Amino acid sequence: MHRDSLKSAVRVVVKLGTGVLTDSHKQPDPAQLEQLAAQIAGLRLAGREVIVVTSGAVGAGMGALGYNTRPTELAEKQACAAVGQSRLMAVYDQLFAKHGLVVAQVLLTHDDLGHHERHLNARNTLVTLLNRGVVPIINENDAVSFTEIKFGDNDKLSALVAALLPADLLVILTSVEGVIENFGGASPKTLSVIEHIDAAIEEMAGGTASQTAVGGMKSKIEAAKIVVRSGIPLVIASGRQPGILARILSGAEVGTLFPATHARLAGRKRWIAFFHHPQGVLQVDDGAREALRHGGKSLLPPGVVYCEGNFSAGDVVRLCDLDGMEFARGIAKLDAGEIRSQIQTRGEAGPQKTLARVTHEEIIHRDDLVIL
Repeated sequence: MHRDSLKSAVRVVVKLGTGVLTDSHKQPDPAQLEQLAAQIAGLRLAGREVIVVTSGAVGAGMGALGYNTRPTELAEKQACAAVGQSRLMAVYDQLFAKHGLVVAQVLLTHDDLGHHERHLNARNTLVTLLNRGVVPIINENDAVSFTEIKFGDNDKLSALVAALLPADLLVILTSVEGVIENFGGASPKTLSVIEHIDAAIEEMAGGTASQTAVGGMKSKIEAAKIVVRSGIPLVIASGRQPGILARILSGAEVGTLFPATHARLAGRKRWIAFFHHPQGVLQVDDGAREALRHGGKSLLPPGVVYCEGNFSAGDVVRLCDLDGMEFARGIAKLDAGEIRSQIQTRGEAGPQKTLARVTHEEIIHRDDLVIL
């Protein structure tokens, strides 16, 4: 049932991990790149829109700069990425040109997607490229990124790109068959479908230290949380299997499928939920949690028991229950100082006196709130 729905996917984001783009020495694998480009071209020529999120820039730049092993210093990685990105794009340009397709380089930072106007501009650019029959090749702008370049970062980027558009399907191609139960033990088994990401699934994903295969599965589970909540299915599969993309889109039982179990979030809600680094935390009582989760209510001051961080009005904050579990995100209408002042005043004056004064002053309006 779930697999059949993949046949109708028109707009597909394909993430190519380092493990499927490089050889055992972490250098770009020409034969592998060629067969993956041919698969993607086949989807595009069949009428589907395809967006590629690629890794491999650091590996592509290592040889040119004389590195025999992957550098550990951030500045050195960024230098490799700067050299390697142009080389990687030159390869993609040549490979897709053989199929009569034009590619476009799109380099993004987290700020590009977090800032609302730049977020919309990025979406408009990508949609325009797709409408023109172009294959966008997206990577993080590692040469100027302030954050550490580490394996798995592009898993989240691919999920955010899928949510940005939005896409009909995200496919993450890696060096393993999917999410593997009992990996490294007796009778390992690839899970065909994961309908709910619970603690057992997260523990399974984090259960290996391998840096080239399942070691990156934790970030893929985090990517799954983003797209599934956005209403987009995800398939994690092996990029070493011939014809894997066509098989996925034919509904074949390959890889691990995370079906879209939620209705698709509206664009602004996706932006609030996933495209920010939350600037603070509001802990709420059980009554407020129920009103927000099931009553469609706004967050009012009496429901807030603790405020963490120094955020401003207009910042995105996390909402947690009394056990510290995050269940929502939203845009605060008051800054942290104002909220803490209200909590303190309520404690000093007693609830009855304070309620009359602050009950109708919203901290987060329900239109600016997303239940995760």
